[in-house]
Amino acid sequence: MRRRTVTSGGLDEVLDSLASAPPAAPEKASAPSPAREREPDRERLRTEFDFELPRGYVDDEGQVHRRGSMRLATARDELRPQIDLRVKENPAYLSVVLLSQVITQLGTITDVHAGVVERMYATDVAFLQDFYRRINSEGHTHAAVTCPLCHGSFEVDLSGGRLGES
Repeated sequence: MRRRTVTSGGLDEVLDSLASAPPAAPEKASAPSPAREREPDRERLRTEFDFELPRGYVDDEGQVHRRGSMRLATARDELRPQIDLRVKENPAYLSVVLLSQVITQLGTITDVHAGVVERMYATDVAFLQDFYRRINSEGHTHAAVTCPLCHGSFEVDLSGGRLGES
């Protein structure tokens, strides 16, 4: 590491020249800078996505919960199930633990835990696994589909309403 020596030689001259220079015109605080005007609006990162289950979760009182929300997963969310004893005993349990960590709400249920995901219908769990993959890998909930009758291609939003509804 090199050390530099700084001397005050010439410092007095610089200070004198700054003192004798006319003051700069003050900038208008209210006028935005041209760089900011040209800067495009930055899109905010979407971290939570709403969904609607194909069948719905039936709670102990018999109430069906279809609408919910899922947040983006963090590295911690993906690592935590690896040390869970239930996952070590049965690797298929990984998705149950992972989904229970990222589902923030399901109908009126705000405490979604592994027991809730365990009691879901298999079609709903498969839907949530695909939904998780889409939002965490692809960053959106859209899917390209083809009509089996007319073979036309179009895009649907998986988080949207029930099939056949507009």
